[in-house]
Amino acid sequence: MWLSFWRSRDRFSLDELRYLTDQLQKVQIVNEVNKDFVIEALRSMAELITYGDQHDSNYFEYFMEKQVMGEFVRILKISRSVTVSLQLLQTISIMIQNLKSEHAIYYMFSNEHINFLITYTFDFHNEELLSYYISFLRAISGKLNRNTISLLVKTHNEVVVSFPLYVEATRFAFHEENMIRTAQCIDLNALVSKVLKNSDPDGTTMILVAVDEIEDNLYYFSDVISAGIPDVGRLITDKMLQFLIIPFLLPSLRLDVVNEQIGAITSLYLLCCILRIVKIKDLANTIAAALFCPAEVFIPKSEAKLNGHVSGHSYMNEIQQSERENVTEVDACPIASLPALAGSSQVHPEGATQNDFVSSHGPLRDVLLSYITNGNDLQVLGSLSVLATLLQTKELDETMLDALGILPQRKQHKKLLLQALVGEGSGEDQLFASEFGSIRDSFSSDLDVYLQKLKEQFGVVCYFPEVGTSPRVHRFQDSYKNCTGALLEETRGSWPDLLETVLCDEWKKCKRAVEASSPRKEPKCILMPLQKSSYDDSIPSESSIFAGERMCELVKVCVLLLQLQIFSLGRALPEQPPIYLPTDLAENSRARTAGLDVLGPKPGVELRLVDAVPCRIAFERGKERHFCFLAVSMGTSGWILLIEELPLKQHHGVVRIIAPLAGCKPRIDDKHSRWLHLCIRPSSLPFVDPAKSVTSRKMNRKALVDGRWTLAFRNEESCKIALSMILEEISQQSSEVERRLRPLLEFQGDLDTSIQSPLHSEALSASATPSNSL
Repeated sequence: MWLSFWRSRDRFSLDELRYLTDQLQKVQIVNEVNKDFVIEALRSMAELITYGDQHDSNYFEYFMEKQVMGEFVRILKISRSVTVSLQLLQTISIMIQNLKSEHAIYYMFSNEHINFLITYTFDFHNEELLSYYISFLRAISGKLNRNTISLLVKTHNEVVVSFPLYVEATRFAFHEENMIRTAQCIDLNALVSKVLKNSDPDGTTMILVAVDEIEDNLYYFSDVISAGIPDVGRLITDKMLQFLIIPFLLPSLRLDVVNEQIGAITSLYLLCCILRIVKIKDLANTIAAALFCPAEVFIPKSEAKLNGHVSGHSYMNEIQQSERENVTEVDACPIASLPALAGSSQVHPEGATQNDFVSSHGPLRDVLLSYITNGNDLQVLGSLSVLATLLQTKELDETMLDALGILPQRKQHKKLLLQALVGEGSGEDQLFASEFGSIRDSFSSDLDVYLQKLKEQFGVVCYFPEVGTSPRVHRFQDSYKNCTGALLEETRGSWPDLLETVLCDEWKKCKRAVEASSPRKEPKCILMPLQKSSYDDSIPSESSIFAGERMCELVKVCVLLLQLQIFSLGRALPEQPPIYLPTDLAENSRARTAGLDVLGPKPGVELRLVDAVPCRIAFERGKERHFCFLAVSMGTSGWILLIEELPLKQHHGVVRIIAPLAGCKPRIDDKHSRWLHLCIRPSSLPFVDPAKSVTSRKMNRKALVDGRWTLAFRNEESCKIALSMILEEISQQSSEVERRLRPLLEFQGDLDTSIQSPLHSEALSASATPSNSL
């Protein structure tokens, strides 16, 4: 036997298949000596049958002739090695998945070998074996259709008596695999926490692997549900709520940080995945109803610790024991009398009202909103993803969306119009009211059904005055007011001259994103650490570049909030943001007196030295230079100019050095009253100007630090005049920026189309900050 193994044969040949089949038939018992050969033979035979199905029908003819499926079953019976069972399940799964011939599939399903493997007692304590078994069941279900399903049912006197695939799928819902899946979620949470603390490419890879496995399991549930058997959908719903969602995911959505086994970010991701993949109406609506309850009602009193931590080990043991006691068989079909959650007998109305947490903490719906308004970036992304997934979940009733306060306004208006037309309730009053009031009657019945289910089946009692009232108090106005207040501060900050440019640029980007029908983003992005700016590690917090990044992020938020308000009102988004157009320069302004044109100052340009103040400055040690100092502003731009006086033309000079006016932070030296200190920031932000972005990434740390000037004037009075000049021009510049942005800062829902016009883009480019820099 073993000598023939070394004969030279073509790996993908019929002779090879004959040889492997012959060798398997000679195996009488699988032990440590021949185990590796059997595993390799099974693996190779899967490749050969798949190859033959595509190239030569003789392969499968030989497979049927020698009844190789029967040999596979025999090998399983005489083997005690888990690795052989693993390879056998993988071999048959690969064959079923890759066989294209209907004749071949019919043969595979037409004998009892597949049903024998389905009902074989594998050791499912081995997690890897269980995973392979799931893949095996999924491979079979993927080939089921109207013709093949009859081959897998058992009949007696032409009456179907059992369907092993269905029975095992149902039993799977009761198997301790629930514990394994929950443990996988806890492991995923540990990985996410580790990667968020320490950014590590290997950690990110491990997260992706864990995510793929969890999503793979959810897709398996989806495949089972697609068979259209109502009992299976109910069992999956109840078990997912009982073993994962209620005891682990929902309690972790808290504003206060507790030592939970699953963190908020991981829970938000898992909720998105469940809603997106497991398409069961009752499951989606129960999750939505649970958002009206506080996290604390999902933690049984018997398990609560002083620090809010729940022992997952003891909890899982209690569930496991409860599960064994509550599974019964009726008419050969497993039925579960669902147990209350471990310790849930102590979660009752009295307990709910006595619980201090319940009275002091809001519902999970408010927690999601708090994540958006006050959370970190990942909490914002996760919460928005959950709300967006709820909106995109077709299985979720519109009344639930309305109760949550996220029903799109067009659907809301349509519903109220229909109520007004048919004379139901006070729909007409609500339709024409200035503000929507409470519309509890329109959705309370649906919401109460699922709240009652949470109480009866899972012992979760929720008594909240807010439950059943429409949360019509949107937080957009408050958030937008806070945002515009911060934006107003930026007009007096380091980058007012770029504020309008950034605003118009972000407006276009956001408009494209709001109006585009972009593909749904994968939930796994919630778990990944957000990419930091390439400048974060090299820029000190007091740098103007750091302030510029903050300004850009603030503008993005303001633009998004404003566009969402306009969009929610059912109006079309304008091409440009609502800002005022530039005005003509005042005749008595320093810029006009100096002779500046609309393009701004450039090196070598001749100007009048009407208000200029003589000064000295040294850019190199021992090389002091004499200039005339002048600060000017023009619209939203402003500059500090060092002008070299012309010897042959009195009161005229040539611009030699230009620096931005904004962010210069002028300060007279404490010990030398003739010295004026200035902070000189770059003329543009490297991440706003794409042409400079690549170059800036290559800069060292020193290149990103603001410059420092010390100007020496003839006397104390001249120094004070220069300081006063800077402050006056900064004030004029800031006032003009604020005037331009006033429609946006004071937006109340009305868009005046006369505010913005096509001419604005030309005016904006004309008044933009020139690219001159030191």
